[in-house]
Parts: sequence; C-alpha cells; structure tokens
Amino acid sequence: MRFVVGIDPGREKCGLALVDADGRAIERMVLPRERLLEQLTRWAKAYGPVILAVGDGTGSKEILDVVQSAPFADLFAQVAVVDEHLSTLEARRRYFAENPPKGWRRLLPVSMQYPPVPFDDYVATILAERYLSRFEV
Repeated sequence: MRFVVGIDPGREKCGLALVDADGRAIERMVLPRERLLEQLTRWAKAYGPVILAVGDGTGSKEILDVVQSAPFADLFAQVAVVDEHLSTLEARRRYFAENPPKGWRRLLPVSMQYPPVPFDDYVATILAERYLSRFEV
C-alpha cells in the first residue's frame, strides 16, 4: 500500500499528514520546520517510500529544495506540488466538525471563529486528499 504525506509548508512550522491510499489520515501533526526531514524520514522508513504532496503556498519552494536535496531523497517515491487554494478555509470547517466549540463558543457561528490551536495538519490532510483525487496511488 502506498501512502501520501501532505505537507502544509510555512515559515516557522509545517503541517503534516500521513494519509493512506483510501484517504484516511493515519497520523497528523504540526511541528517546527527544522524537524520536518526527521519526521518524513521516520514515516518513509516505517511505511515504505512515501509520496510527498507539498502545498504551493508560503514556504513551498524552500521545503521543496530541502526535500529534494536531502541525502535520503530516495525514500520519497514522488514529490508533487498541490494547489492550496481555499485549503485553509476547508481545514477550518473540518477542524470544527471534528472539534465542536464548547461552552459559550458553541453559541457563535463557526464561520466567525478561529481554531484555538494550529490546524496546519488539517490543511496537510486536505492537500494529500487533493493529490489522491488527481492521481492513482
């Protein structure tokens, strides 16, 4: 089975999601950018060569350069750039669907709220799903 790693690149932190060929998120996390290669290597060694789906937004060029010049780049079956258009909005909706507001916040429309924690991992999941919808894994 092939796995896709969605990467929501950023200047300070990255969202990561390991998604199977059926579109199920196996693991998700937000981590500092300097730990990105360490985590990608861990997943690639555990799950075999993974496909990287990197968002085309802020910091994507730098992430692509780092990944493609890594000494263990052969652990990545493919590196693809994925359109990030409206992924943050979609991720915010998904975050609140999985983590409904509690207390007085439940009285406010979700569209007026912002998640209380970084949700770049949800964006990364959406990027991996977008890759899967375009390509057969």
